[in-house]
Amino acid sequence: MIRVMLADDETMVRVGISGILASVPGIEVVGEACDGAEAVELAQRHRPQVALIDIQMPKLDGLSAAEEIRRTVPETGLIILTTFSQDEYISRALRIGTNGFLLKSGNPYELIAGVRAVAEGGACLSPKVAARVINSFGGERRTRSDLALRRVETLTEREREVLALLGAGLSNADIGRRLFLVEGTVKVYVSTILTKLNVRNRVQAAIVAYEAGLIGDTT
Repeated sequence: MIRVMLADDETMVRVGISGILASVPGIEVVGEACDGAEAVELAQRHRPQVALIDIQMPKLDGLSAAEEIRRTVPETGLIILTTFSQDEYISRALRIGTNGFLLKSGNPYELIAGVRAVAEGGACLSPKVAARVINSFGGERRTRSDLALRRVETLTEREREVLALLGAGLSNADIGRRLFLVEGTVKVYVSTILTKLNVRNRVQAAIVAYEAGLIGDTT
């Protein structure tokens, strides 16, 4: 059972998202918060596998709440779920080490898939957010691509295969099935990849995979 906590200051939004998740077998909503401070408290109390957090909330904004949850409950996967996709929010979310960034305007199936992916150790980005990350961060596109390629050159062939599948949003279990590896071995590969690429989390590693052109290698 995937245990999820939801934080949003709009009651109707909480009811809607909670209803979507509650209708899915294998997902349980264990707490709902209406402000950032309550979100931190509930995460510390329930220690959910996934926390869905809005950005603009009273008492403590969602990104500050996510940062505190990351510090005090590091095992909880963090997904920012919001109507705002400004570059500054995306950039800060990535620096904090969130596992996903989804837009409320997205398809409910995107939300469900994102929760499952993060619960299994994966990552998720709304397609619109992924496009902005790839096209907007780090300067001129060709420069980013060249830098990403140089970083990927430090990886072994198998590590590049794992990175490509990670970038495509696959969980450790899915990567293991695709490459005929046990999940523990995949975890070791992922840890080594993060270290070699000098990135904090799977989302940042996925961005490197996109910029290096590895995603097309997953078919």
